Amino acid sequence: MPSNEPTLKWLSDVSVFKVNRLEAHSDHRYYKTMEEAERQAPMELRHSLNGDWKFSYAVNAASRVQEFYKAEYDTRGWGDIQVPGHIQLQGYGKPQYANTMYPWDGLDAVRPPAIPEESNTVGSYVKFFEVPANMGNGPVFISFQGVEAACYVWLNGHFVGYSEDSFTPAEFELTPYLQEGANKLAVEVYQRCTGSWLEDQDFWRFSGIFRGVYLYTVPELHVQDLRINAGLDAAYQQGTLTAGLSMATAADALVKVELKDEAGMVVAEDEVQAVGGKAAFTLQAGTVSLWSAENPYLYSVCISVFNNGGELVEAIVQRAGFRTFELKDKLMLLNGKRIIFKGVNRHEFNSRRGRNITKEDMIRDIIILKQNNINAVRTSHYPNQTLWYELCDEYGVYVIDEMNLESHGSWQKMGAVEPSWNIPGDKPEWQDIVMDRAVSMLERDKNHPSILIWSCGNESYAGEVILNVSHYFRKTDPGRLVHYEGVFHNRKYNDTSDMESRMYAKPADIAEYLESQPDKPYISCEYMHAMGNSVGGLHKYIELESRYPQYQGGFIWDYIDQALVTKDRYGEEYLAYGGDFDDRPTDYSFCGNGIVYADRTVTPKMQEVKFLYQNIRLVPERDAVKIINGNLFAGTEGLRLEYRLYREGRQIFKGEQEVAVAPQAEGRIPLALPEVSGAPGEYTLAASLLLKEAELWAEAGFETAYGEHVFWIEKAETAADQEKVMLPAAGEFRVIEGDVNIGVTGRGFAALFSKQAGSLVSLCYGGREMIATPPAPLFWRATTDNDKGTSLAYHAGGWFAASLARSCTAVRLETGKDRATVTFDYAFSISRELKTRIEYTVYADGKLRVRMVYTGAAGLPDVPVVAVSFRMSADYGESDWYARGPEENYSDRAYGARLGRFRRKVTELPSPYLVPQESGNRTGVRQVRITDERGCGLQIQAAAGEPLECTLSPYTAFELEQAAHPYELPKVHYTVVTIAAQQMGVGGDDSWGAPVHPEYRIPADQQLEFEFWVTAAVPEA
Repeated sequence: MPSNEPTLKWLSDVSVFKVNRLEAHSDHRYYKTMEEAERQAPMELRHSLNGDWKFSYAVNAASRVQEFYKAEYDTRGWGDIQVPGHIQLQGYGKPQYANTMYPWDGLDAVRPPAIPEESNTVGSYVKFFEVPANMGNGPVFISFQGVEAACYVWLNGHFVGYSEDSFTPAEFELTPYLQEGANKLAVEVYQRCTGSWLEDQDFWRFSGIFRGVYLYTVPELHVQDLRINAGLDAAYQQGTLTAGLSMATAADALVKVELKDEAGMVVAEDEVQAVGGKAAFTLQAGTVSLWSAENPYLYSVCISVFNNGGELVEAIVQRAGFRTFELKDKLMLLNGKRIIFKGVNRHEFNSRRGRNITKEDMIRDIIILKQNNINAVRTSHYPNQTLWYELCDEYGVYVIDEMNLESHGSWQKMGAVEPSWNIPGDKPEWQDIVMDRAVSMLERDKNHPSILIWSCGNESYAGEVILNVSHYFRKTDPGRLVHYEGVFHNRKYNDTSDMESRMYAKPADIAEYLESQPDKPYISCEYMHAMGNSVGGLHKYIELESRYPQYQGGFIWDYIDQALVTKDRYGEEYLAYGGDFDDRPTDYSFCGNGIVYADRTVTPKMQEVKFLYQNIRLVPERDAVKIINGNLFAGTEGLRLEYRLYREGRQIFKGEQEVAVAPQAEGRIPLALPEVSGAPGEYTLAASLLLKEAELWAEAGFETAYGEHVFWIEKAETAADQEKVMLPAAGEFRVIEGDVNIGVTGRGFAALFSKQAGSLVSLCYGGREMIATPPAPLFWRATTDNDKGTSLAYHAGGWFAASLARSCTAVRLETGKDRATVTFDYAFSISRELKTRIEYTVYADGKLRVRMVYTGAAGLPDVPVVAVSFRMSADYGESDWYARGPEENYSDRAYGARLGRFRRKVTELPSPYLVPQESGNRTGVRQVRITDERGCGLQIQAAAGEPLECTLSPYTAFELEQAAHPYELPKVHYTVVTIAAQQMGVGGDDSWGAPVHPEYRIPADQQLEFEFWVTAAVPEA
């Protein structure tokens, strides 16, 4: 053990990571009365020290105020800082974002366990407090719930203790150093320490006291640690509650235990005598309600501690869920059923407070998870606040609890595995500091039923040190499994993990593993890298669930964009990423991987996640709906079936009925629908399952599952119909061919084609100009983050050039009795073989048919998009769609989109990703109207049975391409209309090289043809 004289040498001494710190213990709450305990009242025996602290900042240890902790040192001239909070978000220093590299890479040549000295910032905190009267004469302790990354603590000039590990509590006893009246608490926080080599997570690098701080006392008889196991018999029906408790002192005490159900009824009870500060009890609970994410049923373990005089000294209520999680027959089973993790990785993050998140943030997160069918969270990559686990217990979310360990930069450099100086590896000197992190997590969190798996950390390669951690987890807590992905890189340590866990493996690679008769089940601890416009191809992973029993789900990377609110040079707030604070080195926008934005609004990607993650599948038919209940434990009794019939996107019928489909079963429900055979058109039968009653996470009527069936009723063709087809379009029109222009005019419309510009240059309806910039072929989209990861601009940049410039090689005019057709042929510099033709046919009644023929060429890279694009005035800023929506969707991310009619302002259609990029596309477009506020403008109609893709945006692909932040985009002047035969998918297997799957790409050497009709849009009745 180190001496109690504090020294800066501890910061770089791998053997010193705690001095005088209390041993880790369970996070149970304790009260003076059982009534307070049962209603989980604010803990009277705690006293918060959150709020304003005096503060001094130094860029390194040499420039810090060294004797500030002394009782006589006057800090009244110092500034204030908020606790909890990050130093770098309160005006001191700057935040820095880095992914895999250490934040000092290239700035300091240190190797572990040494640390950078010149850049090791120091925060000196002072708080004056008086011991609250309600704490009586008992001992007083202090709890720091999270300090990044190392702290020295003094009270009234006396050294109290030292701690590392940013994400588990550091607690110390203050009693010997307390004095009457005001007490001076001093804390010195260092951004770097030996532990920083173990905290190389993909996140913003902050420092400071960023979680809550409180004083606490304990009664004369106090349960210091409580370990509860609520297990089941072999039939998963009968419950047995076992518990062990350790008192703070070796005194004897009488302990009374009651197990109560959710109604408050006592299920079982017992009295035991604590001898020498230890006690244990076993309660037979009989047939119990099981805990799962589907039905998170919690019992209350009520513990009363009495002294020798029979007085109640302490009351504890610990919530418990009866469940069994096990590895059996090479499958992970919850209560005997094969579990599928429909998960997400989640950082603790707030766009204004960093990792200092609030109860409101957590409740918002848990509601979003539950509403979008996400049943599991991996705490990437550190233990979270205690409240998070309590919420997961209560709301029903499965948890992989991950210890605070990541040493990514010590073994992987720019993607290459190079573990020459990997830590902790097999280095015995690192065993204790790493094990301390495991112990601190397990001992605090062990009583939460939501935690099914302990994780040995993240991306730290492999070795004896981490293997020993896994042995500790299994020995100490055999009721849970152990996870670690890093063994994938070194199979010598395969026993570290109970499951095969990989990151960003392609679906085909996963299938190959599962077909090899593996010994372990498989999960993707990280998959579907959701950076920017992503999550394309998620369905390929979901399809593995039914094909391979050992495929047991995965965790999307990740939940929330890690973007920080700051201001641009004009004082306007925006969401910033790495480098925006002049932080170097940095990994720039790689922090933007969320399926929710940094402000906790959901992204369009969630539309796909919710649909593909739903446990219950609805498969409508013409007159029925098949319900496939994939729940493990819950039937459909709490849901009602609502079904709606639409014709051409407009609802014509709505009905509902009760349904009863048992878990792991399916049923076919006949529907009483109106007769529609006499009304031809496109029909959609949509079915939803809605909550009958409100849940913690949603109101009654909330939709949990959805399915639809689209079908056509053809019109019986008559002789009159045949005759009508032969009639010319009504109306008189003129065609004027000039030397430079071709004009086609008629009643209420005029079109002008320029031989010089090689395009349609004017289209007027009712005297209003619709064309601001002439239509042109478009083959380029603003690169997404995933496109950049595949170097699309490098490999396929020719399509960028082809979209900017073309040569019009021919203009032809053909006239008929009721129509005129102007055709433009285009050639491109990137290939002599590449040809495109756009054909405009103007009819006498003012309709315009646009037909594009793309004749591909061999030897060119895949085409990002084949489209026609033009600009209208931004006055036409309203849109009304009959398409797949309501949120953006792409060819490889359209399962969650539903066919319908929806309205949006054009400015609301692009998605506000951190870096401007392609967004806002809709597939299955039958019709779209682009109008002004009065409803006048253009209507674009796809040919019958040949829906299109369409994007409306205030910006061109080239304007988006050039902007690194939304504030760099121009002011809105236009509505950009892009109508495509096809756009490539967005991909998402990863964001650093994984291509879009072949079926969602556009080979350059094929021929594509598409057409659409343009007419005047008039206000709808």
